[in-house]
Amino acid sequence: MRALLNPRPSLSLNFTKACDFDRPRVHTVLRFHQLDRWIGRKRCCLTTKAILDSAIMDQIGIPESDIRNPSISSSYRSSKLPKPNQTVLEAQARVCTGPTRTRPLSEDQAVKVLDTILKSARGELKDEEEVSQAQLGAFFAAMTIRTNAFPEPTQWSEGEKRAMDRFWPVLARVLPADVIFVADPEGSIMGTGSSIGPQFVGNNVREMRLVGALREILAGGHLGFEEVQGVLRDVLPLKVEVGEGSVSESLLSAFLIGQRMNRETDRELKAYCLVFDDELGPQPVADVKSLTYYGEPYDGNTRYFKSTLFVAAVRSCYGESCLLHGLEWMPPKVCLCFIMTREIAG
Repeated sequence: MRALLNPRPSLSLNFTKACDFDRPRVHTVLRFHQLDRWIGRKRCCLTTKAILDSAIMDQIGIPESDIRNPSISSSYRSSKLPKPNQTVLEAQARVCTGPTRTRPLSEDQAVKVLDTILKSARGELKDEEEVSQAQLGAFFAAMTIRTNAFPEPTQWSEGEKRAMDRFWPVLARVLPADVIFVADPEGSIMGTGSSIGPQFVGNNVREMRLVGALREILAGGHLGFEEVQGVLRDVLPLKVEVGEGSVSESLLSAFLIGQRMNRETDRELKAYCLVFDDELGPQPVADVKSLTYYGEPYDGNTRYFKSTLFVAAVRSCYGESCLLHGLEWMPPKVCLCFIMTREIAG
């Protein structure tokens, strides 16, 4: 704590990531370049900057545009991926979330979003990025799950209903069949009696299993362990290029955001973890002398102060490594030791 309140002008922390001893190690240096102290009620400002040696990046052959860690590179997104449409992205932030956190759109907001989607589908959108297939899948999956499974406060607002009644007859004529399926899988939501959703089975063998799983997810249901594994193994590894045998971006994004909105069960999460472990290979080994393990409850919906984040930051200043982990219960009810013992004992 004393190091934070009375720091030296220049403080450097070196972290070493050792994932594979056959590969060159990547050293990331975190330096505190500027520190201004304020007294009394005024604040203490701390500016940090993460630096990755460009020579090392060149050595291991990683272009900056493909770095996934936003603390290392501001690019973050692969250069092969188009940028999302901001209007629809803002709407996704409101509706593509859990049953208690969704914020319904007003009529004006819904009209703006649907008009943007319509213009994008017609190729008439100007001064904005096109609405991607992934955005269409995520947005309409959220709308479908909200009307099928969410509690009344987070279902469609009256404004959303009026906007959809106005735009859907036109949208149904320009949107692809997979998006229409996501928006109205049983042909009962939009009130047009369309047969596209009920009859849609996908465009290839991989999509057939995905469509079957989506019918359950879009109704607010959950999948079994083997069902999730089967779908993920069909779609992995993910490909940027669309080709023969690839799955629709709209279907895949609907699948992923739909499971998140329905709040995955333990067996669904286990399937994700095991499949991605198989896909990514052996887990990296942390090159640390000791590790402090912190468990705290977090389910994505509860909001409260997380003291362990501050504690971990302070400990890192002293070179102590920490692992933060979500937990359903905390002592004195079901403590971390009990859960770990139960898992070990089977």
